[in-house]
Amino acid sequence: QLQLVESGGGLVQPGGSLRLSCAASGRTLPYYHIGWFRQAPGKEREGVSCISSSGSSTNYEHSVKGRFTISRDNAKNTVYLQMNSLKPEDTAVYYCAAVSALTYYQCEVGGMNFWGKGTLVTVSS
Repeated sequence: QLQLVESGGGLVQPGGSLRLSCAASGRTLPYYHIGWFRQAPGKEREGVSCISSSGSSTNYEHSVKGRFTISRDNAKNTVYLQMNSLKPEDTAVYYCAAVSALTYYQCEVGGMNFWGKGTLVTVSS
């Protein structure tokens, strides 16, 4: 069973940066496509960015393109989300999720099988 643990959240001023980490245990990360999702208060969970098992494919939600970068280090069993130029509307709980690489690559909330417990990102002055 794959376990995912997020870290790196916190309070940051608008325009600041944070790097989120998603550490996997129980299974090796190369066997999974990984995604970052977020849920703001009163809103539905949405996809932020995903990366394929090999790292060759990535995609981003339109509002974070050019500001966020997803990457993975399979040797360290960790996926990262570098977030720059943060805005108050980025405030949310950020979740890491995974789906087996045996399935097609996608970035949908309903398509992920394993979830972390989330890390809170607050962007405020």
